[in-house]
Amino acid sequence: MQTLLRRMLQQRRLEKRHTPTAQRILRRPQDRVGITDLEHVDLESGPSGIALNGWDVAGHGISGVPLNLSTVLRLGLLSGELEDPSLLIHDSPVRREVSEMGSRRRADLAGAAHVELLSGVAQLRPQDAMLGSMLRGWRAQQRARGLREDTVEARERTVRRFVEFTNDYPWSWEPAHVDEWSCWLTGEKRLAPSTVRAYQCELRMFSEYLIDSRYGWAEACEAEFGTYPVAICHEWNTIAHVSGYEGQPEARPFAREELQRFLDYADDQVDRAVRAQRKGALAAYRDATLFKVIYGWGLRRTETSKLDLVDFGRNPGAPQFGRYGTLNVRYGKAKRGQPARRRNVLSVMDWAVEAVRDYAENIRPRFGCVDHPALWVTERGGRIKPSEINARFVAYRDALGLPQALVPHSLRHSYVTHLTEDGVDRRFLQQQLGHESDSSLATYTHVSDDFMNSALQRALAPAFAGNGDGTGHDVVEGCG
Repeated sequence: MQTLLRRMLQQRRLEKRHTPTAQRILRRPQDRVGITDLEHVDLESGPSGIALNGWDVAGHGISGVPLNLSTVLRLGLLSGELEDPSLLIHDSPVRREVSEMGSRRRADLAGAAHVELLSGVAQLRPQDAMLGSMLRGWRAQQRARGLREDTVEARERTVRRFVEFTNDYPWSWEPAHVDEWSCWLTGEKRLAPSTVRAYQCELRMFSEYLIDSRYGWAEACEAEFGTYPVAICHEWNTIAHVSGYEGQPEARPFAREELQRFLDYADDQVDRAVRAQRKGALAAYRDATLFKVIYGWGLRRTETSKLDLVDFGRNPGAPQFGRYGTLNVRYGKAKRGQPARRRNVLSVMDWAVEAVRDYAENIRPRFGCVDHPALWVTERGGRIKPSEINARFVAYRDALGLPQALVPHSLRHSYVTHLTEDGVDRRFLQQQLGHESDSSLATYTHVSDDFMNSALQRALAPAFAGNGDGTGHDVVEGCG
């Protein structure tokens, strides 16, 4: 093979003095009308050269060896005869088609403009068709990155809201539109800064996708509308993330007395339903146990609602808890666009273990959902939803007259705070909650003044442990 290629190059060098470069490589007896079948080339040997789908490549061919256009171009470059491959074809239609062929090979990415746009079709509404193709391409690009479907859909909803607000198309957007939209979200919609920043990040990702030259949307818009998308989200018109905790300042955990009142009230609803002999006693018992599990294992609402009976298991380090020594949380809070994170939470409160054991063995079977895997089932045979947890929590909280700042997530904060006050190691709590850093755990901790004073005394005790002179200072022998 290499010998034959060298022979071809030698033959072409001999013809260099007699044939112009542009015609030496490619010749066709017919009129040049463009190349459409250069993807696969068959060679035939003969004195007149290589037959290349109607094109005649000067030199001797290689019988039975397939050759494509890139190989032909590479032969010219390796031989040193061609400094610019564009000189191979001197007529513009052919050169343009070869250039487009190379562009397709470079830009065959998920979400690229030439993949999503329909060529040769006259659109009744070209602007709407272009926007739809952009969103469709963005979906394909995100799916190719392995993002979850609900994340992709949420981002698309944000972009559509921005389109509706601006009443304009992406190739006409300007940074001023982001300023007006952000002011409307914070001023009229009263959204939290963290929520507005999340919307701005999603809009920034869509804008960066459109202006990325690898996808070709800027060229497509300029060819169709005479303008193209530009970057609209910058450091000076978006909200910066400067604080590790951006929750409401009113948010706090339960005080121990408040928590006791809340759990006692939930238990009282079971007794009231039983005494009144009315429907709802099973649901009241389920809800009372559910709130104890949220606090006893430091769970979120969604994590709690998706628990199954099989998620509890044994812990060899705590055999006294039996099959309720550990809890496998399979639907933990996910990172953006990623699947749910799993973690194992060890049981630490014996009274909470006893409550869930009694519910699972004595109460849940009475719902009649033997084949349902969920731990928390409804009287209609379904799984309880996070919104239902929130509604029952609000009803109990308001009936007790507790502050509205207390929410179901406050039970999770209370778990961290109370165990910290009880002296549990912070690293252990970090693993229990599934936090990657201690700074995240710090935002959950709201210890009482008594705990702070006790911690201060423990910290100062070694410094003031003297030899008994009453001053707190050690007595050094030999000093007056």
